[in-house]
Amino acid sequence: MSEASTAHSALDEDAVRHARVLPLDVVQAKGSGHAGTAVGLAPFLSVLFNEYLRHDPAEPGWLGRDRFVLSCGHTSLSLYLQLFLAGYGLEMSDLRAARTLDSATPGHPEWGHTPGVETTTGPLGQGIGNAVGMAMATRRVRSLLDPGAAPGASPFDHRIYCLASDGDMQEGISHEAAALAGHLRLAGLVLVWDDNGISIEGPTDVATSEDVSARMAAYGWRTLTIDDAESLDAVRAGLDAALEADDRPVFIRLRSRIGHPMPAVGGTAKAHAGAPGEAEVAATKEALGLDPGLSFHMPAELLERTRTRAARRAERLRAPWEEAFAAWAQEHPERERTLERLEQGRLPEGWDAELPTFETGESLATRVASARTLVGAGHRTEELWGGSADLAETNGTWSAEFPSFLPAGSTNVEWPGGEEGRAIHFGIREHAMGAVLNGIALNGLTRVFGATFFVFSDYMRPSVRLAALMQLPVLYVWTHDSVAVGEDGPTHEPVEHLWAYRGIPGLAVVRPGDARETVAAYRRILEEPRGPVALALSRQGVPVLEDQSAIEAGVRRGGYVLADAEGRPDAIVLATGSEVHLAVEAARRLAERGVGVRVVSMPCLEWFEEQTPEYREEVLPAEVTARVSVEAGTDQGWYRYLGTQGVAVSVEGFGSSGNGAEVLRRKGITADAVVDAVEASLAARVPAPQGR
Repeated sequence: MSEASTAHSALDEDAVRHARVLPLDVVQAKGSGHAGTAVGLAPFLSVLFNEYLRHDPAEPGWLGRDRFVLSCGHTSLSLYLQLFLAGYGLEMSDLRAARTLDSATPGHPEWGHTPGVETTTGPLGQGIGNAVGMAMATRRVRSLLDPGAAPGASPFDHRIYCLASDGDMQEGISHEAAALAGHLRLAGLVLVWDDNGISIEGPTDVATSEDVSARMAAYGWRTLTIDDAESLDAVRAGLDAALEADDRPVFIRLRSRIGHPMPAVGGTAKAHAGAPGEAEVAATKEALGLDPGLSFHMPAELLERTRTRAARRAERLRAPWEEAFAAWAQEHPERERTLERLEQGRLPEGWDAELPTFETGESLATRVASARTLVGAGHRTEELWGGSADLAETNGTWSAEFPSFLPAGSTNVEWPGGEEGRAIHFGIREHAMGAVLNGIALNGLTRVFGATFFVFSDYMRPSVRLAALMQLPVLYVWTHDSVAVGEDGPTHEPVEHLWAYRGIPGLAVVRPGDARETVAAYRRILEEPRGPVALALSRQGVPVLEDQSAIEAGVRRGGYVLADAEGRPDAIVLATGSEVHLAVEAARRLAERGVGVRVVSMPCLEWFEEQTPEYREEVLPAEVTARVSVEAGTDQGWYRYLGTQGVAVSVEGFGSSGNGAEVLRRKGITADAVVDAVEASLAARVPAPQGR
């Protein structure tokens, strides 16, 4: 319930009066930015942060804190204002520096950059998916560390508040994420929709006429309305009602006037972005009883009071939490050790004891090897969880190996489980799945993966980009990675995707060449969680490679010499995935003709580029200019390694519907094609300088 009192209300009113014009000063001085929502929602956010949100400015990462997600990241000033008032380290100089290089107040909130920012937001709708993921992670962590505790009685219980704009609610991802959250009955999740009826093009009724609250109710949310964002009593009543819902997520429709109390610009599209004009800023200050001649002004004594009160409130909130946490730790010392391990990101001892092994010459798809590896790792690593966009059995993501993550009280004969489950059924919602995975990763205590067909990864690309931007340790399991998909035809056959994803900075794309490379990739991914990783896995079987020791070390480095010629090689063939065995076969044939070929397996170009120049030169000596790449995708980036004499064996254009092996042959992905390419490259190479 609200912690409001008469003294607090008077203080809030004075603080809000001064604070809500600061965004106007910022945007007017910059000539750009978004002030309208920050001005209009200052009263609401003041109540939320000062009376409801459990947080501690002195320790932004406090385990027991509630999370606040600003899905409408363009109104970053809304959040910065509250962090400034509460004492998170932002000062008036930081507000002045908003949207400038190296400032603590970038144009959109960035996780890991500004204390108090829980996730990077800006692309509309993503924050809603993040919030859903955070709520799911809260449930999972609770089941790991404090199973059986009564609702609200665990030190691992907390709420997630998410503020969304009209634009967030229109984006398709909001539909997917909200449907999943409603189905899972994610209690503790509160989504507030700032219903101001304005977007960049003007009134939202030019583009939408749906009943948003009815939609959310249909998804299974409890829906509430706060009719006046300016009424602190109405705001408190609405938030109090939200806290009473302990069996499902809550959706609050908050009726507001964007830019209020700006007299001319408020309530219009001009309030959304851009400088309102000096006259409008002055008139707004006069309407609030402030001196229009003062800019970036907050009375020192008032700021001191708001920060002192925030600190004292944090002390009051932390005391009972610390007591509950200490009692939990004393009663469950083994779980406390698990928590310590999770916080440090360490895997349990013997986590890899059940990883599979494979025989040389055995043939199986890398998606099958991945499935077996996930099961083996999952048996010993209880924090590992995840699922698929309705493709569990095909993607190889656990199937019925572990209990499903299901709503409380639900039963399913085919997929048994409950709130404590580990196998997530995302439904056919790739877009939401990507954002949910980010939210789970942001919780920081579990390891998460999500799967779909590689061609459908396009639906989740915005979330993947944000995971790379935040360097979140999310694992993507993308199967059916080439035209070898075959019978389903070109709509299901990725060709441009490998290089499209290699183009995202900070994302590692791993395309293992066989089952052993797949296991080795999982070892590095789980032991060194340094950012998002995408596994691109084959549908068709590929032979298991020889020399397991070289594979284990080589995969960790992203590229390695799999097979070599005697002495200095005449040519180098670089290959990934299911084409590695074609490179080995081509090298064997060329050796019979007296041509020495080095085969380099390149499962992850990003990992390879991390290596020292000396190692990269050792694997790809510059003096060997005859080079060939072979990969069942476009050749877009291979010339970085091929140079001017190199030849790429690739798939240019879309695939076809038919037997996968036949489609590969028709598209020129064969050992014969590799042999021909090596000979063409040898014919084109420039003679080495004398003395070499």
